[in-house]
Amino acid sequence: MTEADFRTLYNSAFPILYKVAYRISNSNEAAEDLCQEAFFRLHEKNMIFPNLNEATYWLIRVVKNAALNYAKRKQRERRAYQRALKEDFRQTENGEGELVKKETREEVLEALNKLPENLRVVLILKEYAEMNYREIGKSLGINEGNVKVRVFRARERLAVLLGKTIMHNKEGGS
Repeated sequence: MTEADFRTLYNSAFPILYKVAYRISNSNEAAEDLCQEAFFRLHEKNMIFPNLNEATYWLIRVVKNAALNYAKRKQRERRAYQRALKEDFRQTENGEGELVKKETREEVLEALNKLPENLRVVLILKEYAEMNYREIGKSLGINEGNVKVRVFRARERLAVLLGKTIMHNKEGGS
């Protein structure tokens, strides 16, 4: 791969890779590191692809897997830390609106993390990375119809999880 081809690939793929990495890792720094590491692996292995799209799909798979591993590791670390210190990590925010927004985001992320990995990943790629069904299928190595089914099932399960969370919060808050 020439330097110009690599630069073109980097400029076109980095934004989507970053979105995928960020939505899975929930960390700006980690997302940047994961993206850079994927490009480093591509360069180090001197891989050759038939076109720019195939290289992008390979990079998406690498970033997705690395981000999932990062998120799992961070979750294990957080649980161990909480058990060790028995601390309450909830933060208070100024302003009721900010608190509601933060709680809603946290509820969605918590519900998203409860989805099975195969459903969570397609939903992240569809909603956060704004990829179409064909692109998701190529990057995950599954057909477009399977992607559509997984996105539908993921949305259904997410709605159920959020419905339970909302009902639980209303019951607990009354």
